[in-house]
Amino acid sequence: MIAVKVDNSHQPNCRWYSGSGIYRHTWLLVTHKVHIAYWGTFVTTPEVGAESSMVQIKTRVRNEGQSAVTCALSTSILDRDGKVVRTADASQSVAANGAEYEFVQQVRIDKAHLWSADDPYLYTVRSTLRDESGIKDVYDTPLGIREAVFDADKGFLLNGKQVKLKGVCLHHDGGPVGAAVPERVWERRLELLRAMGCNSIRTSHNPVAPEFLDLCDRLGFLVMNEAFDEWKVPKQQTPEYGYTAYFDEWSERDVTSFIRRDRNHPCVVLWSAGNEVVDQVVPAGVETLRRLIGIFHREDPTRLVTVGCDRIVAEPAAASQEFLELLDVVGYNYVDRWRDRREKYYSIDRHAYPRRKVVGTESPSMGGLRGDYREGFRTPRSDVEQLMKFVTTYDYVAGDHMWTGIDYLGEARWPGKSNPSGVLDTCGFEKDGYFFYQSQWTDKPMVHLLPHWNWKGREGEVIPVICYTNCDTVELFLNGKSFGVQGYWFPRSGMMEQYDKYPARNRAPRTTSDLHLSWTAPYQAGTLRAVGSRDGKVVATAEIATAGDPAAIDLTVDRETLAANRRDVAHVVVRILDAQGRVVPTADNEIAFEIQGQGKIIGLDNGNPVSHESYKGTHRKAFNGLCLAIVQSTATPGRIRLSASAPGIKAASVVLATRTL
Repeated sequence: MIAVKVDNSHQPNCRWYSGSGIYRHTWLLVTHKVHIAYWGTFVTTPEVGAESSMVQIKTRVRNEGQSAVTCALSTSILDRDGKVVRTADASQSVAANGAEYEFVQQVRIDKAHLWSADDPYLYTVRSTLRDESGIKDVYDTPLGIREAVFDADKGFLLNGKQVKLKGVCLHHDGGPVGAAVPERVWERRLELLRAMGCNSIRTSHNPVAPEFLDLCDRLGFLVMNEAFDEWKVPKQQTPEYGYTAYFDEWSERDVTSFIRRDRNHPCVVLWSAGNEVVDQVVPAGVETLRRLIGIFHREDPTRLVTVGCDRIVAEPAAASQEFLELLDVVGYNYVDRWRDRREKYYSIDRHAYPRRKVVGTESPSMGGLRGDYREGFRTPRSDVEQLMKFVTTYDYVAGDHMWTGIDYLGEARWPGKSNPSGVLDTCGFEKDGYFFYQSQWTDKPMVHLLPHWNWKGREGEVIPVICYTNCDTVELFLNGKSFGVQGYWFPRSGMMEQYDKYPARNRAPRTTSDLHLSWTAPYQAGTLRAVGSRDGKVVATAEIATAGDPAAIDLTVDRETLAANRRDVAHVVVRILDAQGRVVPTADNEIAFEIQGQGKIIGLDNGNPVSHESYKGTHRKAFNGLCLAIVQSTATPGRIRLSASAPGIKAASVVLATRTL
């Protein structure tokens, strides 16, 4: 029996919800005395090209026996279908009593299928270790053949092509499941971010679960992999209990393990040694950074290192130039706080330090409460829009990472329990800001309108109507009456070039330099309809209709079949509908859940930061028409039936199947 006991009662939590105990997968690994060392492979691609690429594999073999052993190492590269593409063989005598030997092998692959954010093709490196008695170990390592470069003039290049980092920062919790996050929870969240156009993630602010990086490899996300939130100087939030108490003793071991665990993931393109560390403004911080960068470069000479700096210009304490000059890439946290659009954000430093590589490590987002317009409706954040235009326009800025992609637990003021800065809430439901980024980061025609159109008692009152779109122009209608055409001043794909393609009444649409379109309309119940056009042709529409009173519950599920492995999950979305089947955007009915069969509810949520209902209960109020149940399978194949009911409205149920895979 192996027992692990955790007592976390004698300290406060950190700034966000860290979890407590064993909340990630824990594996017991059994090996022969002669085996491939733990995290013992390091696969790199020193040459990458369309015609030919070189793959280098370093493999550490460990012998814990009492006598030397002659080992034979066979390394095979398998394509996505499991076909062997190349092999390399070597043998070596490895000394006894815990000695290690590192094999170094190189293989050339002609016309390799390169890994990229748009085409995340993965090979597998299979290492087979033998001695005179047979096979002793088999170890698989993911391989994405790609070249990642940060350039002072061109920003970020992947396989020689300029790629703008369209990024978000993410914490490690999974909302209603806390810190123990099943893979499917993160897979669904990443799929939603991908549909928004996101291609880059900054992990905040400690090592993520390894399966998170597996998903990023497979789904094609570029990752800024971050190690620390604190170095030697404590932060105010937890001055006595932060990592500073352990930094001197543990930082080298922790960074070494962090790099060796994650350095084979093709998704990882940049290491971050810290977030807003106070050390950036103290003289001793320079040597701390120098030591950390030395460890990163020693363990992985193929990637650059940054720090999320929030004191590049600050009074009275600013990050020293010596500190910033040590960084391979300078990470800017909230460049808008001390470089506003009048100073053109990064441009002053660009002129002062033209060889500096720069990336936005943390910037404000279009967050807020999903679907909540009760305190009045304001136009979108101009600072976010202006920074977006700057980052998009100037090549030398590698990209930006908004704070945050998804709401997270912690960093909130009571009665809040979660931070609403994300463009997805803790359920993974899209906020309006999600569609702002989608309008900027995707090409598939889209139109999104806000706010909702349920304003009983405000008839005749003028309501601002906002539209996010990547179309050339949009015409707004209320109950069939046109409120005019809106377009953009700035160039997008062919926008505003051929007015003669539009009907005569639309040839001179009102234009804007903002990244949103806006109208004002006197409220009357009915339907808002937005019609988006490109080159004079309608390519996308959106409608918002006035909903009636709640009449029924609707359940939809992201997957109908689960693996019977006690790990797989399904997300059941609960929508409150009126009699005509429209979502009621203000509904807050309390939903009672009942589950039968081979499953259990592991989380209930509604995305409301001030809701104090239990994530592990059987009841949950809807928040602005929606809530969520996460159902997990047992180890037994069979069926799961989830039912949802509420007083006075029609109940609903959904049936799932579980099977052995």
